[in-house]
Amino acid sequence: MRQARADEYAEFASARAGHLYRSACLLTAGDTHLAEDLVQETLGRLYVRWGRLARVGNPAAYAQTVLARTFLAHQRRRSSTERATDVLPDRPVEGFDAPLRLTLMEALGRLPAKDRAVVVLRYWEDRSIEETAQAMNASSAAVRTRCVRALGRLRELLGEDLGEYARP
Repeated sequence: MRQARADEYAEFASARAGHLYRSACLLTAGDTHLAEDLVQETLGRLYVRWGRLARVGNPAAYAQTVLARTFLAHQRRRSSTERATDVLPDRPVEGFDAPLRLTLMEALGRLPAKDRAVVVLRYWEDRSIEETAQAMNASSAAVRTRCVRALGRLRELLGEDLGEYARP
């Protein structure tokens, strides 16, 4: 029975790790090292509770919730203000608009942590307001307010005409 659960968890973790990592990169505004740490912490927390998660209808959504909460907890710690000093440039991947990605990541990085979490959960994860509120331990009204504030701030940072960032 234990081996079956361990195998089931390993299959889940390998299938979801990439998606969790991409979400974590957005939450951390491109800090890939912190994103890796958040994913590892999330997967560790899931492993501890995996036996009980069999009763949860959607472990993938639960994993995203754990990731968002782990990120927000990290932001509250003092050490969250540490920044790497030596940054190695990433190699561009063909087919991606690197300037657009960098511009959006920089804009996301300028948002407060909770606003960034709302944007990622609502618009990257495509969650409803209620699901986002549950993931963040907040009310639906607070999520709506944060969405409006965060999108307004992104418009200030990116300019009102976002069409210039769209791919042709």
